[in-house]
Amino acid sequence: MRKSEARELIKQAYAAWDAEEWQRAADLYEQVLAHFPDEKPSAEWWYDAALGHKFLRNWDKAYELGVQAAARSPRGEGDPAYWNLGIAATIRRDWTTARDAWAGFGFELPDGEGEINGRFGNACVRLDTDGEREVVWIERLCPTRGRVVNVPVTTGRRYGEIVLHDGQPNGERVVGGTTYPVFDELLLFEPSDLPTFQVTVAAADPADLEALVTLFTDHDFGAEPASSLTMHCACCSEGTLHKEPSAHASGAQRVSLAAPEGEARRLLDQWAGEKAIGRGWSGLEAVG
Repeated sequence: MRKSEARELIKQAYAAWDAEEWQRAADLYEQVLAHFPDEKPSAEWWYDAALGHKFLRNWDKAYELGVQAAARSPRGEGDPAYWNLGIAATIRRDWTTARDAWAGFGFELPDGEGEINGRFGNACVRLDTDGEREVVWIERLCPTRGRVVNVPVTTGRRYGEIVLHDGQPNGERVVGGTTYPVFDELLLFEPSDLPTFQVTVAAADPADLEALVTLFTDHDFGAEPASSLTMHCACCSEGTLHKEPSAHASGAQRVSLAAPEGEARRLLDQWAGEKAIGRGWSGLEAVG
């Protein structure tokens, strides 16, 4: 291939990219890279080709091309080639490559080998399941994975599952003066075996409901009062939302629980029995 032909193909690739024709753009880049893998601008071409396959959710190709893009990118400077490779390597469970990619981006990782299970703080993830979208809180295990710590209302989603999210925030939540990013989910990385139940509880005082939530979370289970859920339009959800810690209500109300049924019943009985008057529950039913 002559350089003049390569320039024309790159021009076509740019046009395809602008039109969001990811497959065509990636194919054109690869045609050029097969002949000119190490030209001065080739790092950008490798990156764009890999990114196109990321948009297509073709993770094997995103990994293959991402390795080449990262090899031509500076380490320790937050170069996005490392981030995208880290995502693709994580999806393939290639922990050696994922660790090297995150280090290349500039992250400090916990010592060791294999799967990364660190403490990267809290964030939010926008779950997306068959068009149903819900923002939940996660505990981040690595730069791209987090454990869900809400009881989702979305059908088929569960407390404790591990989700893999994108690297570019798409919204913010501000709580107590601290800003948390909202990432978009890329895929469900590990399902949770904790079933979801709903129950009606009677709480004489808001502190009673807080005690119920604390009791379940102390046992590594989940409890989510219906009053803690809020609905937002897409524009608001993808913007900056200022939220105050939810104030629990008193009286009869629905609560979603994540726990094995026997444990849910035991903990509900324990909670109700801690006060002679003012606490009760009924109508435990499985919902997911």
